[in-house]
Amino acid sequence: MRLTLRFILRGVLFLVLLVRPAMAEPVTVFAAASLKTALDEVAGGYGGEVVLSYAGSSALARQVQLGAPADVVFLANTDWMDVLDSGGLIGPGTRGDLLGNRLVLAGPVGAAQVEIGPDLDLVGMLGEGRLAMALVEAVPAGIYGKAALESLGLWAAVAPRVAQVDNVRAALALVSLGQVPLGIVYATDARADPRVDALGLFPENSHPPIRYPVAAVAGREAVAAPFLTYLQGPEARATFQAHGFAVLGD
Repeated sequence: MRLTLRFILRGVLFLVLLVRPAMAEPVTVFAAASLKTALDEVAGGYGGEVVLSYAGSSALARQVQLGAPADVVFLANTDWMDVLDSGGLIGPGTRGDLLGNRLVLAGPVGAAQVEIGPDLDLVGMLGEGRLAMALVEAVPAGIYGKAALESLGLWAAVAPRVAQVDNVRAALALVSLGQVPLGIVYATDARADPRVDALGLFPENSHPPIRYPVAAVAGREAVAAPFLTYLQGPEARATFQAHGFAVLGD
């Protein structure tokens, strides 16, 4: 009797394992640091496991070039995605520009609002402090910020006062912690930190358009496809918009 029952239980277990759907493979996403607050929330609503790795877009692109195990790459700059594309490192037909953003001058909550233009006394606003920016030759937010300051004729005066850091969230943190009086970040970054205000918007024509391209890493298209589809769906789009991103294609 016991032997018979044991065989029956083994048979039931075998059938359960046979008919249970295979668990979906986790999707690993390399994402620009400025996406963190919104993308954490988006990933939380996804039906499968998402492993998120955040850094500056330049660092992420180099990691993919070196063979780091990513399924999806979600950057804050089209030039770095072009680098991966030209190297055959993203899946054909999977690339798309998903989001847009604005560039702001960030300061502590309660600081006076300013109009950003050629007459802005940015050096005077800094006093004895420094201006936090992401790396101006490598990280998108820093590249956009330098381009905007150059366009407005402000870069030469303020360049010696710039504190460069690895990514835009690190620049935001310097402002948030009071280690610098001002920083140049994305509008969504300033919105994400309750200790920081956007003191003024940089004119959109002062820098290249801010676009966030997303794509599957070459060879990982099958794993990436469900998450890429979800990113373009109504739930994810609504979350991005709630965090201040422009959803392209609307």
